[in-house]
Amino acid sequence: MMLPKLSALAATLLLVVGGASAFSPNSIQQRASLKTELAMGNTVDPPKLPPPRDISYGEESRKYRRTIFTHDDWVNFRSPDRFWRNLNAVTSSGIYKSVGKEILATVGVATFVILYNGVAGGFDGLDGTKMDPIAPFLPVIGLPLAPFTLSSPSLGLLLVFRTNTSYKRWDEARKNWGMNINHTRDLVRLANAYYDREGVSDERREQDLKNVALATWSFVRAMKRHLSPEKEDEEDFKRELYERLPAVQAEAIINAAHRPNRALFDLSLAIENLPMHFLRKNEIHQAVTIFEDNLGSSERLLTSPVPLFYSRHTARFLGFWLLLLPLGLYQPLASSWNHLAVIPVTFTLSLFLFGIEELATQLEEPFTVLPMQAYSERIGNWCNEIVTFKPGDNGVYQQNVPGAPYPTGYGEGEAEALQAATTNGSSPNGQVDKFSEPVSGANGASRLRSLISE
Repeated sequence: MMLPKLSALAATLLLVVGGASAFSPNSIQQRASLKTELAMGNTVDPPKLPPPRDISYGEESRKYRRTIFTHDDWVNFRSPDRFWRNLNAVTSSGIYKSVGKEILATVGVATFVILYNGVAGGFDGLDGTKMDPIAPFLPVIGLPLAPFTLSSPSLGLLLVFRTNTSYKRWDEARKNWGMNINHTRDLVRLANAYYDREGVSDERREQDLKNVALATWSFVRAMKRHLSPEKEDEEDFKRELYERLPAVQAEAIINAAHRPNRALFDLSLAIENLPMHFLRKNEIHQAVTIFEDNLGSSERLLTSPVPLFYSRHTARFLGFWLLLLPLGLYQPLASSWNHLAVIPVTFTLSLFLFGIEELATQLEEPFTVLPMQAYSERIGNWCNEIVTFKPGDNGVYQQNVPGAPYPTGYGEGEAEALQAATTNGSSPNGQVDKFSEPVSGANGASRLRSLISE
């Protein structure tokens, strides 16, 4: 009897090992070559992983997950019927479609266990009559449920750590782009507000600020391309640069080994060309340093996955656990007709546990699920708007901005008198001048006339 049992156990293990390839990490990042281009700074070729045989559904569906929420989206997200809506969408879920092969393998094992034990131990008829086994010489296979109960906390910890780590990577990538959004607006705002307009034509001012805005946009666009697959974004990147930048500047960025660095260099030059005090330039340059930090952080996330041995061990643990689970469920579910409940229970557990592991894999490389193109476009639009702002265009006089226009409502010569009165910024007795308070509108013009006449 011992020999048939060993043979059955060996057959089961062979089945498990044969299907184990379905549980290897499905991330294109882990399956693709580890060699990076010069842009990432590598000079030694690391070992290569086998190239992907095809592009899975999960990989293709990532581009449709680049969501930017609005108020209407949040209202829909909080809808009272969200529970039923999510249940109805189970069959269309990209996560569950991505783990279809793994689920098919575990359900196949469950089906095999039921059929094999039916042949070895007999079936139940439709009327409940016990049928004799077809091959009574074969042993009935099964496992106690205790090993699965004891190992489930360890499996849960592995999955929790895996998903938490992947989410932290996604969160860091999103914060990097959030910093880019904040500091691009801050940079262009300061460049406009600090611009010294004395002796500078309006045409030169507009061109200088336009150069800053375009250089700012070209950096975030180059960073987006730097973090995206070449086949997805290369042509669009070149087209957009040629459309918005001078041809020479666009070619310099495109031909650079590290495009974001070249774009940052152009941005630094555009800032240096602005007429303003060097201390103010230094303040603006701080934003460029932050851009470099965000870029380096993003490159680290892209080139350094969660250690592969951890991901592989988690996938193997989960795979073997679920593949052997039907053997442990066979006896506990004996009350069902011919133990058929093993199949739906195995299917359900596989669906959700493999789904958790797939979530972690999808989040681990965050950039192809972040809407980086939308971020870049918004940054470009905001920068183009900010450079159109002018001191005094809101009717408020700005005495500390050289060359700023005065509010409407002045008579001839009043602007010159106001300029002379506000040059010193204090009265002869050393007290703060009355002109230190901003004035605006028709009442403001009358008040300024009275101040000038004094």
